[in-house]
Amino acid sequence: MSNQTGGKQRHRVVVIGSGFGGLFACKHLEKADVDIVLVSKTSTHLFQPLLYQVATGILSTGEIAPATRIVLRKQENVQVIMGDVHDIDLVNRTVTSELLSQNTVTAFDSLIVATGAQQSYFGNDQFATYAPGMKTIDDALELRARILGSFEEAELAPTQALRDRFMTFVVVGAGPTGVELAGQIAELADRTLVGTFRNIDPRDARVILVEGADAVIKPMGPKLGGKAQQRLEKMGVEIQLNALVTNVDARGVTIKDKDGSERRIEAACKVWSAGVQASELGKMLAERSEGTEVDRAGRVVVEPDLTIKGHRNVFVVGDLMSVPGVPGMAQGAIQGATYAAKHIKAEVAGKQRPEDRKPFTYFDKGSMATISRFNAVCQIGKLEFSGFIAWLMWLVLHLYYLIGYRSRMVTVFQWFVSFLGRNRGQMAATEQWVFARLALEALNGNEEDAQEVRTETGSGGNSSANETARPTAG
Repeated sequence: MSNQTGGKQRHRVVVIGSGFGGLFACKHLEKADVDIVLVSKTSTHLFQPLLYQVATGILSTGEIAPATRIVLRKQENVQVIMGDVHDIDLVNRTVTSELLSQNTVTAFDSLIVATGAQQSYFGNDQFATYAPGMKTIDDALELRARILGSFEEAELAPTQALRDRFMTFVVVGAGPTGVELAGQIAELADRTLVGTFRNIDPRDARVILVEGADAVIKPMGPKLGGKAQQRLEKMGVEIQLNALVTNVDARGVTIKDKDGSERRIEAACKVWSAGVQASELGKMLAERSEGTEVDRAGRVVVEPDLTIKGHRNVFVVGDLMSVPGVPGMAQGAIQGATYAAKHIKAEVAGKQRPEDRKPFTYFDKGSMATISRFNAVCQIGKLEFSGFIAWLMWLVLHLYYLIGYRSRMVTVFQWFVSFLGRNRGQMAATEQWVFARLALEALNGNEEDAQEVRTETGSGGNSSANETARPTAG
C-alpha cells in the first residue's frame, strides 16, 4: 500500500469493522487519494442476514463470510489489520487494537467507526449461557449443534418427558430473524430429518416463537405481520404473543403473560433474537466527545453529517449510529458508509469543506423476511408483497449483496437442493461448537454456569444420551 504522493504522506482513513459499513466504505474510497487501514476483530465479512441458514444446515460459513483480505486484495490502497479495538484517542487521532495481547496503534486523519451491534438480553446477560444469539458465525454453528444434538438426545431419551423436552425448540423474539429461524427449524423437522430416526418422528417437534409484543414482525405492519403469523402457524409453529421471558436456564424458559401469571416451557434448545445492543465503542466515543450522547441501545446520537460533536473527521455508521428513521439493517450501514466515503473523497480532493456537507438522508429500499421455502413478506414504501413473489424478491436481493461470484453460484445451488428437495448440504455438527464457548466462559470466571449446563444436559438418568449426544448443552 503506497502512502506517499509526491513525497507527501497521503490522507489516512481508518475504518473499524468489516461488516457492510466497513466494507462499503473501503470500496467507495478505492479511487480516492487516500490510504485506508481496515481494523476488524474478525477475519471475514459476515453477511449477517443469512446466518440463520448456516444454523439450519442450508449454507456453509464460506458462502456468507468470505475472507476480508481476499475481498479487498485488488484494492491497493487498503491494508487490513486484525484486532479488537479497545481505545480511540480523538485528540491524538489514534486507534489502538489488540491481537493476542499485542497492541497496535494506528494513526488516522479520518475515522469511520462501523462496529455494528451485538445481541441484547436487556440486562439479563446470564441468559446467553443457555440461549445464544444470532449475530456471529460462532452463534450459528453453536445453534446448529444444539438443534441437531437435541434430536440425537431425543432419539436416546428413556422417558417421554425427557424426549418432549429435547423435541421442544424455543425462539425468543418475533422479528425478521426470529421468524426466519422458527420457520427453518420447522422445515428441518418436517422435511429434511423425516425418516432418519427410529425411535422418534422429527415431525413431532414443537417449535415455539415467543414475542413480548402483540404482533409478529410488528415494524412491517399488521397486514404482513398477519401473513407471516398465518404461514408459520400453518407450518405448525406455536406463536405466543404478549409473552415476556423472565428466566432462561438449562431446562427451559419462564414466561410471564400479559395477565401477570408465570409459566414454564420445558425446552432443551433455545435461541435469542429479541434485541440488539450497540458496540461498546459507541459509549467510548460519547465519553470522549463532549456533548455526544448514546441512546438506550448504546447507539451514538450523531450530527446530521454522521459525525460526533467537535470532530468532523470521525464518522459513525451502521448499527452503531442513532439516526431517526434509519433502521438497524444492511441498507442503513451501506448508505451511511457511502455518504462518509463520498465526503472524505471530496474533501481530500479539495472540492468541498466539512462545513459544506449536506445532511445525510436515508432512502428506504424496504424490508423483507422469508418465512419458509417459496414464502416471504416484503415491504417497499407503501407497497406490500407476500407469498411466492415476495420470496423471489428476497432471493434476488440477497444474491445481489453476497460478495463474490463463487459465493453466489454455490448459494444458488444450495438453495436449489434445499428448497426443491429435502436435503441440506451442511448438517455437520460437533460438540466443540457448543462447549468451546462454555470453556471460554469458564476461563473468564463463569465456571459455575458452564458446569451447570454440562451437568444438566441430558439429565434425568439418561447417561447414554448424555455421553453420546452432548452437543445440545442444555
